Amino acid sequence: MIRDRSLSSRIFDFFLYLMCATVLIIVLAPVLNIFSVSFSSYEAFARGDVGLWPVEFSTRAYETIIKDGKVLQGLRYSLIYTGLGTLLNTCLTVLTAYPMSKKDMPFRGIISMYFAFTMFFSGGMIPTFLLVQKLRLYDSIWAMIVPGAMQIYNMIIMRTYFQTIPRELTEAALIDGANEWQTLWKIVLPLSKASIATISLFYAVGHWNSWFSASIYLSTSEKAPLQLVLRNMIFNTEALIQSGEADSNLGSTTISYATLFISMVPMMLVYPFVQKYFVKGVMIGSVKG
Repeated sequence: MIRDRSLSSRIFDFFLYLMCATVLIIVLAPVLNIFSVSFSSYEAFARGDVGLWPVEFSTRAYETIIKDGKVLQGLRYSLIYTGLGTLLNTCLTVLTAYPMSKKDMPFRGIISMYFAFTMFFSGGMIPTFLLVQKLRLYDSIWAMIVPGAMQIYNMIIMRTYFQTIPRELTEAALIDGANEWQTLWKIVLPLSKASIATISLFYAVGHWNSWFSASIYLSTSEKAPLQLVLRNMIFNTEALIQSGEADSNLGSTTISYATLFISMVPMMLVYPFVQKYFVKGVMIGSVKG
């Protein structure tokens, strides 16, 4: 591939890199500020000395959070909810999208209308809560996973992608004696790694950031996910300081920033490993001739 090195191309590249660098700074600066405040002393923060780097380095905020014990417990349950939920979401999405991508599927139009209807209309929070109670899911880990087992929008994305896979590939597999399960597992899924990784990431981020469902469906505080634990800690920081459980010299802002940074770290570690699937050419080499 011959790269265009004309003057106009270089000017375009310069402004493109400049725009990307600007967006990077805008996104990264608040994260660095949260990191810096969480590892700085409250006195330095109160003086306004903390910017993008810690001042008077201190880990007292994190020591207070860990000593409370609820953060590690919330982290464990968040990993459970995110892992099981993402696995169930992805499996149901793929298993629904694959037959829906078949144009010869019986009643395909009616089923598509049914799915589309649920995107615009829902029973509401109270009927959903009563349904969860009737199914005996209330105050269990399944209450955080089953009610949102599949997002129709993500299913439509997967269905559309499956339709772009050349029919010659699946038909050749069927001619060679493979059934639909083997075709899905050995032909379709290997070509869909990028789409599956993207959808799985969407589901994982949704589960990781979920706290409202936990506040409704969970009555046992020990089963609360990390986001709900951190939310409660942020609102209860002043109470911790007044009760003596937290250092009075820390200040509520320092502890709040520390809890926010803890909640961001896991997803920040996941993104680099999934990013390669966003730009990978999935169909390269799948059809030759």
